[in-house]
Amino acid sequence: MSKEAHEYESPVTYITEHTKPSRMKRAAAKHLIECYFGQLTEGCGNGACTNEFCASCLGFQPLDHNAAAIRALELYKMNAKLCGRHSAAFPDNSSAKETHPTLLGDRHGKMPDHEDNLFPPREDFREVHYLTEEKVYEILSICEGKKDYSPLIRVIGRIFSSADGLVQSFRKDKEQHPNTKEQHPNTKEQHPNTKEQHPNTKEQRKTHQVKDEDKDEDDKERTTAMEQESEASASMEGATGSTENRLGPVEVSVDIEAVRRVYDRLLSNEKMESAFLNALVYLTPNVELDLTYLDVYDTNPDYLNIFIIVMENSSLHSPEYLEMAMPLFCKCMSKLPLPALAKLTRLWSQYSVERIRRMMETFQQLITYTVISNEYDSDSLVNDDECVVAAAKCLKLVFYANVLGGDLDTGHNEEEEEPASESSELTLQELLGEERSNKKGPRVDPLEKELGVRTLDCRRPLIPFEEFVNEPLNDVLEMDKDFTFFKVDSESKFSFQSCPFILNACTKSLGLYYDNRISMYSERRITALYSLVQGQQLNPYLRLKVRRDHIIDDALVRLEMIAMENPADLRKQLFVEFEGEQGVDEGGVSKEFFQLVLEEMFNPDIGMFTYDESTKLFWFNPPSLENEAQFTLIGIVLGLAIYNNCILDVHFPMVVYRKLMGKKGTYLDLTDSHPVLYQSLKELLDYEGDVEEDMMITFQISQTDLFGDPITYDLKENGDKIPVNEDNRKEFVSLYSDYILNKSVKRQFKAFRRGFQMVTNESPLKCLFRPEEVELLICGSRNLDFQALEETTEYDGGYSKDCRIITDFWETVHSFGEEDKRLFLQFTTGTDRAPVGGLGKLKMIIAKNGPDTDRLPTSHTCFNALLLPEYDSKEKLKERLLKAITYAKGFGML
Repeated sequence: MSKEAHEYESPVTYITEHTKPSRMKRAAAKHLIECYFGQLTEGCGNGACTNEFCASCLGFQPLDHNAAAIRALELYKMNAKLCGRHSAAFPDNSSAKETHPTLLGDRHGKMPDHEDNLFPPREDFREVHYLTEEKVYEILSICEGKKDYSPLIRVIGRIFSSADGLVQSFRKDKEQHPNTKEQHPNTKEQHPNTKEQHPNTKEQRKTHQVKDEDKDEDDKERTTAMEQESEASASMEGATGSTENRLGPVEVSVDIEAVRRVYDRLLSNEKMESAFLNALVYLTPNVELDLTYLDVYDTNPDYLNIFIIVMENSSLHSPEYLEMAMPLFCKCMSKLPLPALAKLTRLWSQYSVERIRRMMETFQQLITYTVISNEYDSDSLVNDDECVVAAAKCLKLVFYANVLGGDLDTGHNEEEEEPASESSELTLQELLGEERSNKKGPRVDPLEKELGVRTLDCRRPLIPFEEFVNEPLNDVLEMDKDFTFFKVDSESKFSFQSCPFILNACTKSLGLYYDNRISMYSERRITALYSLVQGQQLNPYLRLKVRRDHIIDDALVRLEMIAMENPADLRKQLFVEFEGEQGVDEGGVSKEFFQLVLEEMFNPDIGMFTYDESTKLFWFNPPSLENEAQFTLIGIVLGLAIYNNCILDVHFPMVVYRKLMGKKGTYLDLTDSHPVLYQSLKELLDYEGDVEEDMMITFQISQTDLFGDPITYDLKENGDKIPVNEDNRKEFVSLYSDYILNKSVKRQFKAFRRGFQMVTNESPLKCLFRPEEVELLICGSRNLDFQALEETTEYDGGYSKDCRIITDFWETVHSFGEEDKRLFLQFTTGTDRAPVGGLGKLKMIIAKNGPDTDRLPTSHTCFNALLLPEYDSKEKLKERLLKAITYAKGFGML
């Protein structure tokens, strides 16, 4: 890229360069038009000015820069009047005087009244090709002395619109530019009073630095609590060989603190802010071309300085930037190669919480502003909006910086399960020239791989994950199209599922639903092809026929056979039939099947799980005598529930979902799974006395077996002979936690996870959802907003929302207690939980079921439909409804 291509090109410059007037030299014409431009935008400063072409004239209508540039050209052509300030600004140029009389006076050649202002000394600083903090303050001092900031505005515009100039600016190494003073030998002579005007320049810089440090103190205080909480965990991980991904300083050549101080000084001036804005608009096209066609980062890694410097501008979220500059800049940044993106992410991860939040909000505001400013439909998708796509890619950098800067645990990973054996159907697919769309499992984000960190590795980010969700984008995103791009056309079309952090759980669950349905249809199609090839009729669905009194045995035998013979059948659509009962499974029967299986499996009398009364949660029972197949069955049931879009009434601590996603349990996971043990271990870590003498603990622990007899376990070899003291207590806590959460239940959990992966291994579940979102998928939301349910409920059979019976119905339901509301939800939908997105996503139907009667209300759980007779009084309605929901189990569910 030529040097001229990087020069700052204001609207005036562009017009001058491209009109090429023949009546005078280009330099003189250019400067004269600039004078008109300055007069139209800044004015002459005379409050009594009568020049209609001057911004200081009373009644003058302000112009934006583009309009002012066009008007300046028109004024030049018509020899319009120039006020004294702008005419005097033109240097003494004889050729210019000869060709245009208004260079020194008005359009009639009359000289200004104040001769003292004719030829004041002027410094354009054309020899400044890059900026340092000192040079900015030097020029600023001169401008403040003259009360004319135009020289600094020009320098800012020229350097900040030049890629070469910006790359070289604000370098850490001062010796890199030894000729800085020599480039400006006459600065002192030209401005002898500079020191007197600004004697405390260095002191002022120190003051700004102190202010900046004070500003960061708040950030430190905000993160202190988080650091204290994670300190014990980090120390214990170090003791057991696990590594915290704490990055060393990221080396860049730009002095970031100097850049921040310069921005703080200059952005308080509105004219300076416009200069930065205009410069960024002219900078980005050239930088984008450099990155697209010249591979500039490969030859000069310092090219990254451009993005570091620009992103320090605290005004990027202002409307002017969002409308003009940021769309271009985001598109430009998204062109950076992967190593550059990773380096930028690592650098930002070391910023304060407030600076990361500012960057996050900047990109979020750009996405929101663009989305609400446009209309999208099936022909004009948000996926095709370059601005939104580029901003989402830039937001991804901030997201991973937020992850890297948080409380990380890159160790403690579960052993990967061996992939389930593929069914023989795959051979037929290959014969047909097809492959499974997800044969190799979910994809890995390239940036995630480059950084060596996963979202799952972050226990506590600097900024909560929820703040990265953009609701306006979720509202306009057509998930069926986005899913197609994600699965089929990811090379040429952008899918927001590659940025799952920006999507809410409801949107992502819809994507998972499409993936599951397509898998079901695929299995159905393959089955049909097999029937044609082999000449035998195969079942295109996963059909389970079970007896209510032997539901575990029947389900276990059937699913175990399927898992051994053909695991792909688990990805067929599920249909359940209870032996001896009529009914077509449209979803409701499956819901009841899941609940009955779980009630049986989680029965404390069976002994597969232990139940904590204080937390209301279940945990694997280490001495359980049940075989692994039953734990595998529970894993399959959880996977099938996700796959078939059913909500289950299961109560596991969060560590179970973390382990399902691939992480081992650690000390911090004991908070909800074993709160009493967690408190005891915490007291051990915090104890300030003599641990060895006062507590007399060794590295041997004891538990009770299924029959209540004590058993011992050595956390280390000869653990009974190793006392716990102040030096090794963190290691003891780490080993104890690992034993309780991982080693003691390894057999049970491995079987449980294997069953879960039989169903979900090929789905995008792992790359889209965080553990807390997986819990939401399986269990639904505990927050029951019946007001939202009322607003979305539909009516049939003659009912409407204004009917007396419907008004009485909702008044009755809203008056129920929490338990009765859950019973009502269970009766109507088959589960007492809200789906992902809340009860507003449920779409319940209330249909008229005849006139007043003594019959109870009934329901079709598969359709979320309540059949309600038109009772003649509110009291009767309440009595009939309460009786129905209280005694509904096992009847009336069709």
